[in-house]
Amino acid sequence: MASVTLKHIKKTYDNKVTVVHDFNLEIKDKEFVVFVGPSGCGKSTTLRMVAGLEDITGGELYIGDRLVNDVEPKDRDIAMVFQNYALYPHITVYENMAFPLRLRKIGSEEIHRRVCEAAEILGITEYLGRKPKALSGGQRQRVAIGRAIVRDPAVFLMDEPLSNLDAKLRNQMRAEIILLRKRVDTTFIYVTHDQTEAMTLGDRIVIMKDGWIQQCGTPQEVFDTPSNLFVAGFIGSPQMNFLKAELTADYSGSYHVSVLGVDIPLNPDQNSALYAKETPSQAITLGVRPEHTTVLFEANGDPAAIPCTVRVNEMMGSELHLHLVSCNDDNIIVRVPTIGLTPAQREQLVDGATLYITFPAKVMHLFDPESGKNLIFGDAPAE
Repeated sequence: MASVTLKHIKKTYDNKVTVVHDFNLEIKDKEFVVFVGPSGCGKSTTLRMVAGLEDITGGELYIGDRLVNDVEPKDRDIAMVFQNYALYPHITVYENMAFPLRLRKIGSEEIHRRVCEAAEILGITEYLGRKPKALSGGQRQRVAIGRAIVRDPAVFLMDEPLSNLDAKLRNQMRAEIILLRKRVDTTFIYVTHDQTEAMTLGDRIVIMKDGWIQQCGTPQEVFDTPSNLFVAGFIGSPQMNFLKAELTADYSGSYHVSVLGVDIPLNPDQNSALYAKETPSQAITLGVRPEHTTVLFEANGDPAAIPCTVRVNEMMGSELHLHLVSCNDDNIIVRVPTIGLTPAQREQLVDGATLYITFPAKVMHLFDPESGKNLIFGDAPAE
């Protein structure tokens, strides 16, 4: 088992294009860290530098206490699971799993013990005599993971291992990876573009964009306190709603937000954070998550009720996703639980109907429109 430390890691290709900028991260021994971000953000390139499959242009990479910048992949004590399984089609599952051990000149009895133990962990014992073409996608991925397990590496690296599976199998394999992590108990670095995988698997999530780390934290931290507009929009499904608003400090030093014709005083914690930073009155981007927004069928004299028109009604089973349009033509998505809705209320959730939305100050996120930083919790993204 080992920690992984990346200090000022940089990757620039021969065409002078830099795809990873000043990447700094300390991954603790036995920690499960997920690199997540859109395609082209540099997450897989960073993983491949850890694996030794890509040269490092600048910075230092340590596995444990050993500097491994120039160490061959086979000597780094890592095992990697690829997106496309990378199994040998002409040999059996048993031989696929045994292959890396035979390369290391390990004895037959020890190979047999490790292969059978890994197969038992992954539930593929009955498939050991088959060839990969006789297996489903989920079974092939288990074999690829098993081939990594038998090596007993210090660090597991996984590069989008579930992206080739259908939705049902992805859900199943996510649960199996969580159980596997408990049984294997080693250091994992996992790359994905799927925020659901990142949120459910990671002890910490590293969110990347254009080769820069945007935020690193626990799943709850990045959800509750996104550091900037990119993170706020990337984490959460449906994504956070963003509205133009005005932040104003009154004569007493208390702040309030004006949005879509309503005025919302901030709570004491928000006031204290903004006051400590000497935040001036300014135009802001207000972020509110769909699940933190309440739908009212009547305004009932509530001064904070914002009128909206239903544009699209998506039935998701346990909830509705209402796509609303505000008086300023803002698009707003709201999640409405279906349980508890009366037949009369359901009839009101039709295209063109007028509804009202409210949200308390405590669920609001305030962003600088230019820098993107969260005015209460965050810093501007690196550039």
